[in-house]
Amino acid sequence: MTDHTCIHVEGDPGYDVVVGRGTRHLLREALPPAATKVLLVHQPPLATIANELRDELLAAGDLEVLTAEIPDAEDAKRVEVAAFLWQILGQADFTRTDAIVGFGGGAATDLAGFAAATWLRGIDVVQVPSTVLGMVDASVGGKTGINTAEGKNLVGSFWSPRAVLADLELLEPLAEREVVTGFAEVIKAGFIRYPEILDQIEADPVRALDVASPEFRRSLELAIGMKADVVGQDFRESGLREMLNYGHTLGHAIEHAERYQWRHGAAVSVGMMFAAELSRLAGRLSDEAVDRHRRILTSLDLPTTYRAGAWNQLLATMQRDKKARAGMLRFVVLDEIGKPTILQAPDESLLFAAYQEIAEESEGRIRPTGRA
Repeated sequence: MTDHTCIHVEGDPGYDVVVGRGTRHLLREALPPAATKVLLVHQPPLATIANELRDELLAAGDLEVLTAEIPDAEDAKRVEVAAFLWQILGQADFTRTDAIVGFGGGAATDLAGFAAATWLRGIDVVQVPSTVLGMVDASVGGKTGINTAEGKNLVGSFWSPRAVLADLELLEPLAEREVVTGFAEVIKAGFIRYPEILDQIEADPVRALDVASPEFRRSLELAIGMKADVVGQDFRESGLREMLNYGHTLGHAIEHAERYQWRHGAAVSVGMMFAAELSRLAGRLSDEAVDRHRRILTSLDLPTTYRAGAWNQLLATMQRDKKARAGMLRFVVLDEIGKPTILQAPDESLLFAAYQEIAEESEGRIRPTGRA
């Protein structure tokens, strides 16, 4: 348990992301010393490990530990589930010195963070992500939220965790598809800052996705480090942090169109392919760089196309997206790989042309790679 990497996120307050094997066992020391109660929020497949964590905390002898099982995936990010957590916190008399632990994938950490941000106007939360997506994206940066019928993450708060414990042991039981789709966020870091990640994938896609390999850990830590650096400079997404949305504007619209039955990383994969095509049509990105997007994503069996007839629906959803400002769409595009920038209010004809480059030729095509 000594081979841990500590990645610091600057801020007020700042916090550490601890990456390594067995980091979940550091939970007690990551919690606030004054806490007397802890609510451990977890998803159903993690019930056994959640109970083990509860027992570890109880063994310390100074905490009352409650557990709350929430639905899997995006079904957890509903106001009804948040209200369920608020009810537990209220009935157990949680005070501002107590804490919540978010244990699970990105949806669980998003929800736990939102509950912590809103209970008594803010109590501590420690995140213990159990998926690749949770480790590199959802648990780091302080964005919390729930979904509504109108879109994803439209209700939420910026609320930094007290600590993030990224335990690589928790990734070992994951299905390959879960690892691959979560890795899309790592690939994003390669496109917008660290081409080293892309080089590793091209050199050996199998080792790049092997959660026990040093290549996988290196890419994971680069992606976490990138996000830590960006959010440390721009916590509330007023400038630099917006670059992390590469592929997300269309990606979130696809998730909404699919009623959140697509995995986030699969939708973002299509979104990155769209953003690359948009960058090229805007005269910013070379043909070779766009082709590299497609080669890398398809080499990992990530989707790069979507339904041809869905454009009007997707456009309407994007116009409601929280990333739009004053009704104007904004897209993160690339001047070259590793150099993101903002394309503001592009003409709808340009957006439509870019979408045609990723539109599926057949409306009946089955897209198993996206499904949850």
